[in-house]
Amino acid sequence: MAKTVVITGAGRGIGLATARELAERGDRVVLVARNREQGEAARDEIGGDAELVVGDLGTRDGVAALASELRARFPETDALVHNAGIWPGRKVLNADGFEQAFFTNHLAPFLLNHLLEDVLKANAARVVQVTAGLYPKGRVDPERTPQGLDFHSIRTYADTKLANLMTVPLFAERWKDAGVTITAVHPGVIRTGLGDRPGPLGLLLKLVKRSWAAPEAGARPVARLVAEPSPALYYEEERPTDLVAPATDTALARRIWADAAAAFDVA
Repeated sequence: MAKTVVITGAGRGIGLATARELAERGDRVVLVARNREQGEAARDEIGGDAELVVGDLGTRDGVAALASELRARFPETDALVHNAGIWPGRKVLNADGFEQAFFTNHLAPFLLNHLLEDVLKANAARVVQVTAGLYPKGRVDPERTPQGLDFHSIRTYADTKLANLMTVPLFAERWKDAGVTITAVHPGVIRTGLGDRPGPLGLLLKLVKRSWAAPEAGARPVARLVAEPSPALYYEEERPTDLVAPATDTALARRIWADAAAAFDVA
């Protein structure tokens, strides 16, 4: 049965490839993109009944506006794929005072899950969180990471993906009686624009990326998890895998959840 699937970060890369694959399977895809021109090109490429929502996952107001539009236009949403993410080369604070990657990679999906929770429950929806296999390299200090006081141009990406991943088991527990399921997936090492930057390091990264897999390879496990229910919380590409430390620190996970909930005044 065809699903209505909302995909963030769908203007390019793994998000676009996932939307393309799901549309080819017969699903109705809703592409969320920050850049209108890029989003329109992606929607037109997919064709059919693909829809576009221009939305910014970089601020609290942006997430709230996006949630409001999704609720109004797509109350029948069957699946939500959190694919949008950034890997910044320098520290930037957003309008809410959070380090940008901490907000976009962790707080934005946390808040969007809350703001769409009644829609997800009404449709017994499936949530797929695209994450990163390097999360064990991350470290989250609740007193420093949210504001980027421990920012590092390489490690912060792992820190923020770890923070987000640690909320997945808690969302699963929260939704277990409501019929909503959530799974995180590391799509593999994929050649996308993530982490692109200028200068010699950027040039080196481009050379390295030539050997990485195409976005279509990263889209396959994401699309499969949308289509097929799974009891596992985390996948390494196609393989269900147990989370490892530090993602298994339940006390830290509850602190991360509590801090995010307090920041947005949600439960």
